[in-house]
Amino acid sequence: MSTALTLPQRVRASFAGANTHRVLSLALPAVGEQTLNMVVGLADIFMVGHLGAAAVTAVGLSNQAVMLVTTFFAATATGATALVARHIGAGEPERANVIMHQGYLLGTLFGVLALAFGVSLSLPTLRTLQAPPEVIADGATYLSIVALTFPLAAWLFIGNAALRGSGDTRTPMLIMLVVNIVNIAVAYAAIYGVGPLPALGVAGSAIGAAAGRGAGGLLVTALLFHGRSGLRLYPRRLVPDLTQIKRIANIGLPAGAEQLLMRGAQTTFAATVATLGATAFAAHQIALQAESLSYMPGFGFAMAATTLVGQGLGARDPARARADGRLSQWLAAAIMSCMGVIFFLFPGQIIGIFINDPQVIQLGIWPLRLVAFSQPILATSMVLGGALRGAGDTRTTLFITGGGLWLVRLPLAWLLVPRFGLVGAWIAMIMDLNVRGALAWLRFRGDHWTRLKV
Repeated sequence: MSTALTLPQRVRASFAGANTHRVLSLALPAVGEQTLNMVVGLADIFMVGHLGAAAVTAVGLSNQAVMLVTTFFAATATGATALVARHIGAGEPERANVIMHQGYLLGTLFGVLALAFGVSLSLPTLRTLQAPPEVIADGATYLSIVALTFPLAAWLFIGNAALRGSGDTRTPMLIMLVVNIVNIAVAYAAIYGVGPLPALGVAGSAIGAAAGRGAGGLLVTALLFHGRSGLRLYPRRLVPDLTQIKRIANIGLPAGAEQLLMRGAQTTFAATVATLGATAFAAHQIALQAESLSYMPGFGFAMAATTLVGQGLGARDPARARADGRLSQWLAAAIMSCMGVIFFLFPGQIIGIFINDPQVIQLGIWPLRLVAFSQPILATSMVLGGALRGAGDTRTTLFITGGGLWLVRLPLAWLLVPRFGLVGAWIAMIMDLNVRGALAWLRFRGDHWTRLKV
């Protein structure tokens, strides 16, 4: 008698040990946090979009540099989340607190260095990004202003990462709500001028973004000083512990290198698109912002997978870790596929929310339609990448990300952009997403990540 499992039985078996409530209770607030995180950029683009394509290009290119700089914050945050989750899963909250303190020290160091970079090298950075001449001054101003609160932005990254590792995704979501309220209120007043305030345009957008992230960094740090979700920040413990710093670095350095490769490739990709002119770049930037709507569930379930896999392995239950990771992937893929249908059917209407320039809207329609088809594989790449990071397998995600971006996306972009313009750039991006998704799926299917020591 055959014992072969049917397809539905194999699917159910792959989720054995997963708990939908456990996954959703972490993922849904994380989706909310990422939604609010994306809204910071969306609000900036929306408000400056009414100032014209040059303003959108200035903010878009400057934010490429901001994301490049904050790579170091994200790297430290990745190490902190994975290790805090491991210790919480193992029932070791005091060791989780040690990791959080060392994360704060590293984040502060990187924040101060990033501030110096942003303030002193803003003009050369915009020129390196091949910014059109008419946007260089505004772009440099934006970068210089945002840089002033980089140390506080680092606290925001690290504090929220530690909370997520402890299993608390609700508090980071509420903190990002405050960030958005401050950003929108300050940016609106400063961009357009309210009452006696002068209208500052692009500079006003930068003031709002800096104020919002600065407020978030102060808020999460204040909450941790008073104790939150089993974690508490003590000033006297903010002294270097080289053993724990090394543990964070073992996970964070490959994650940082991955982020650096990604940001470097995205910056190079943006510079390639910028050669098409301000109108095409504005369409590209707005289409990216529109597509980022689908990233929200992807990032949210990826964050949940990072915590769940880390805690599952900390509890010495790799089967639970695998099942939770798979369930997170499937849920994200279902949601993002639905969003892909919306992108395909209503691209012009979505882009029109951000700008009223007919030429920009027309250029952005087909890129958004094309990326609609990549949503399931994008979900796989994002969520299983998060699961592997939760296991501490950041070297693998480094190779997957670096290979996809530098060996697939950029060569194809250099080949296709001169011939097909903006559509060629987005074809290159979609091919990269497919390669990375397939590689992440193959890695997670194996067992090596379940045996890593962190």
